[in-house]
Amino acid sequence: MSADTDTAPAAVVGPARRTASPWVLMYHSVAEFTDPAEDPYGITVTPGALEVQLLWLRSRGLRGVSVGELLRARDAGRAAGLVGLTFDDGYTDFLTHVLPLLRRHDCTATLFVLPGRLGVDNVWDPLGPRKSLLTAEGIREVAAAGQEIGSHGLLHQDLTAATDDVLRQELQGSRDLLRELTGNLPEGFCYPYGHLDARVVAATRAAGYGYACAIDPGRLAGPHALPRTHISQADGGARLRVKQVRHQARELRRVVLP
Repeated sequence: MSADTDTAPAAVVGPARRTASPWVLMYHSVAEFTDPAEDPYGITVTPGALEVQLLWLRSRGLRGVSVGELLRARDAGRAAGLVGLTFDDGYTDFLTHVLPLLRRHDCTATLFVLPGRLGVDNVWDPLGPRKSLLTAEGIREVAAAGQEIGSHGLLHQDLTAATDDVLRQELQGSRDLLRELTGNLPEGFCYPYGHLDARVVAATRAAGYGYACAIDPGRLAGPHALPRTHISQADGGARLRVKQVRHQARELRRVVLP
């Protein structure tokens, strides 16, 4: 990657080589709102803000792509100028607001969906507001548009508190359902709430996922616990640059320090 999107080459630490994680941005809902009280969890950006953020990336020589595409490009040594775009939960506004902007700016993204909650809403957010989730047909439409579909589990549960049986169902069961919906096994998983531990990471790998996204996984960081940068309505160019530098610094510390 370029100096703007990656850190120095990973240092050898003991018998293994640690690899810096690529820069991956985390979004949720994209919808119009004017009052911050309408977004109590800080997970919504307006379409106008998203477009400004995509334009900022392009002004820095960066293009947003799905995580699967980003990791394949990195493995092939072609990831310079790429940054990952992810959207959690599978809101219907991905079709109405996000997809047109991705097309306009020649970007792709990964949409993490909940096949156990098709066509309902975000019941796990007690403060609301209620936001509708994609139906099976909506998920197929997103996939047909060239966007990556990943699993967010079945029901948006904290997997660290799940029994082994529930954990297997959330991981493998959701993966199988998405294969039925789209015709393809999803490559990626996203941990609900960003909660994970060593048991959950090992189970995710065992379920066959090629990668998994977290938020701040600490020492568990790796292909099945990729860190991501939360993006909010307030993030203009200056704030995005600060977040980019923080990511670079964190990854530099991780690959160098024992």
